[in-house]
Amino acid sequence: MTTRIDTRFAELAKEGRSAFVTFLMAGDPDPATSLDIIKALPKAGADVIEIGMPFTDPMADGPSIQAAGLRALKGGMTLRKTLELVRGFRKDDNATPLVLMGYYNPIYIYGVDRFLVDAKAAGVDGLIIVDLPPEEDDELCIPALKAGLNFIRLATPTTDDKRLPAVLANTSGFVYYVSITGITGAAAADSAAVGDAVARIKRHTKLPVCVGFGIRTPEAARAIAETANGAVVGTALVDALRDSLDAQGKATGKTVAAVADMVASLAQGVRGAKQAAE
Repeated sequence: MTTRIDTRFAELAKEGRSAFVTFLMAGDPDPATSLDIIKALPKAGADVIEIGMPFTDPMADGPSIQAAGLRALKGGMTLRKTLELVRGFRKDDNATPLVLMGYYNPIYIYGVDRFLVDAKAAGVDGLIIVDLPPEEDDELCIPALKAGLNFIRLATPTTDDKRLPAVLANTSGFVYYVSITGITGAAAADSAAVGDAVARIKRHTKLPVCVGFGIRTPEAARAIAETANGAVVGTALVDALRDSLDAQGKATGKTVAAVADMVASLAQGVRGAKQAAE
């Protein structure tokens, strides 16, 4: 089965450019504003959208994304409402790939079988579940693949050649390479080291390799996009959203535009890598 993710990366390969992948937390700062922001992303330049599933114990996330999750939870966001957000997006956009990113606990509580049926029906294309290793593939990964969803695995600087085949075994859609050892937003990505890592991963797989963690500027996004098939930005967008809120943490008239403008700026950086690579 070909997913929207597969289709999008095939289109970008024909264009000779990398993908710009955005991450934002579902329900941040409130469900209605969150939907408005996510609807604005494709026009601003997002090729693939990752949507965070709010969770109280996000072990891989830095302070900015942790705070986004807490804002969303405080605003009443749930996994069911996250799927409603996806359905709302799909009313106007049936092409942009949507990936849910987060942790297994909310899905486990929701019920795996029910979740996969509801996610597929809502218009979700893939999952990134950061705390499920390959040894637990029967838990969610294999059922997700059978349901027609891509299951996107994380590789890290500590994933050596011995471990990499296990990480890649049931991965589909793309491989997400974490550019730093640490949490989101903790450090800047080293484009030279990332280039070497991407080349090593590509020796093991034909899947696109996208790089995230530590990309905050158009220049950094361009440098990553020159060697990877995609650049993922989350913390910088979450920070732009946070900085647009009022003193009570509520959305203002500037919130949607603040995020969309940041996306447009970063997207230009990614698209600039096409000329640099030629």
